[in-house]
Amino acid sequence: MINFSSFTLDNGLRVLVHEDPTVEIAVMNILYLVGSRDEQPDKTGFAHLFEHLMFGGSKNIPSYDEPLQLVGGENNAFTNTDITNYYLTLPASNLETGFWLESDRMMSLSFDPEVLKVQRQVVVEEFRQHYLNQPYGDVWLKLRPLAYTAHPYQWATIGKEVSHIENASLDDVRDFFYRFYLPSNAILVVAGKVTEGQVKSLAQKWFGGIPGGQSPVRKMPTEPKQTAKRSLTVKAKVPANALYKAYHMPGRFHDDFYAADLLTDVLGRGESSRLYQKLVKETEIFTSISSYGMGSIDPGLLVVSGRLQKGVSLTEAEKAVDEVLSSVTTQLISEEELNKVKNQSEASLEFGEVEVMNRAMNLAFATLSGDPNQVNQEAAAIQSVTRQDINRMAKEILREENANVMYYEAIA
Repeated sequence: MINFSSFTLDNGLRVLVHEDPTVEIAVMNILYLVGSRDEQPDKTGFAHLFEHLMFGGSKNIPSYDEPLQLVGGENNAFTNTDITNYYLTLPASNLETGFWLESDRMMSLSFDPEVLKVQRQVVVEEFRQHYLNQPYGDVWLKLRPLAYTAHPYQWATIGKEVSHIENASLDDVRDFFYRFYLPSNAILVVAGKVTEGQVKSLAQKWFGGIPGGQSPVRKMPTEPKQTAKRSLTVKAKVPANALYKAYHMPGRFHDDFYAADLLTDVLGRGESSRLYQKLVKETEIFTSISSYGMGSIDPGLLVVSGRLQKGVSLTEAEKAVDEVLSSVTTQLISEEELNKVKNQSEASLEFGEVEVMNRAMNLAFATLSGDPNQVNQEAAAIQSVTRQDINRMAKEILREENANVMYYEAIA
């Protein structure tokens, strides 16, 4: 159970406080509701670029990291399809330093052309090193546009292509910042050795004067229901043939999400899963295989991916995968399997709540559902899933006409 209180500033900033007097630290997690789905098709990768730019200096603070390090703090950030999340940890006695730093860069970045130049180069290098010049690195650059035809999930967080980042101008950057980096488009969670009164005072002092702005109105294109299997063959110099099958599944806050998520666990979580037992241990068709769900806000993907043993054809491998998938659509899984994956999921939840920072992140993300207390309802939601729910989801998701298949063929 994560206990919390909450309030909203006049400018629209939502603030949640999780008090834990048993620790000596304080953490701040500020989630901006902006991810790659908010980008223009011809200007992709901007949300991720901003993750880098936000550490390049703000209006009154030329260096973000130095003041934080001087008071014993550390920080990081990440971007995905839906959000950009910044977080820091510091001694509780130095909490105000965090408020000072975060409020200043929310108020305004420095918009230094040199900073843009440097961070653009950093992101371009990341794009080339991790996505273009690494074996299997381009999987999501190719699989996303295969699976999505209308929704902006069709491009990866890094962007569609390097040129979009290379051509990002200072005007592009300013427009993006003032559209999305607003108090009314953010959620701040403060946790650890703090009090609600203390956080209220600091939030009003440091964030209260920032104009709320006009929250972006999102009109996301609805992805049409897929009616036919799609496939793509990619040939590259990689160590082994690989198979990727992606199926559309419910979004993170949909009532059926937990049933779909447990289905992925039954199929491919760990060495006791059906796919691993059958295709790695028994038949030795794959050297590795797994399945997982994309926990995206809008409808995401259930993905099965694996690398083949030498001499096994991709056609043979896909047929073997389909047989395992069919086993969960034609009959109910056992009570033993259901209890196993439920226990695994609950254990992950409990382990994730050990660290104060994880609690803060989970609380921020749950708030996006409209009810931050959802963070405390996940275990019950998991336990409520039945064998019939999983079978129903399997039949709905694992249809041939809902499949997007990429055959990644190794060449000499």
